[in-house]
Amino acid sequence: MQDRTLSSAWTFWTKFVLPAAWILILGTGNILLWSGNQVGKDNTVPPPEMKFAHLGAWILGTAFILWFSVGLKRVRIGEGQLHLSNYVREIAVPFSAITDVKQDRWLSHRPVTIYFRDATEFGDKVKFIPKQTFQFRFWRADPVVEELKQLAGLVR
Repeated sequence: MQDRTLSSAWTFWTKFVLPAAWILILGTGNILLWSGNQVGKDNTVPPPEMKFAHLGAWILGTAFILWFSVGLKRVRIGEGQLHLSNYVREIAVPFSAITDVKQDRWLSHRPVTIYFRDATEFGDKVKFIPKQTFQFRFWRADPVVEELKQLAGLVR
């Protein structure tokens, strides 16, 4: 079997760059807003409601981005097994260790989660962003979900 990458090239950007940019840029905006360095047209400081709304959006947005992106893995298939990487370490997991494969079709990147029989070094499940394919029928799973299920022997 030829080595093939299943995860999107955007995985690195989504895992590392997006969270760092969000935290840095909006965090700096919060510091400027709260320090009084941001003033309106008539040199008035923003009202406290605006400061708290901005802070709340930054905190909630940061929590969501970290929840979604930090756990992402780069996924390849090859040599009769699954190769998982967190960009620091790579592990190989046999296809037979897969118990289920599901896709969240409601998030824009449509992440795929692979569940394992026993915990690996990355836990009992890993999440990755598949390469994007245009599908008119967004409610259907990407072909990579079916392929992984077949490799694991979960479907006939």
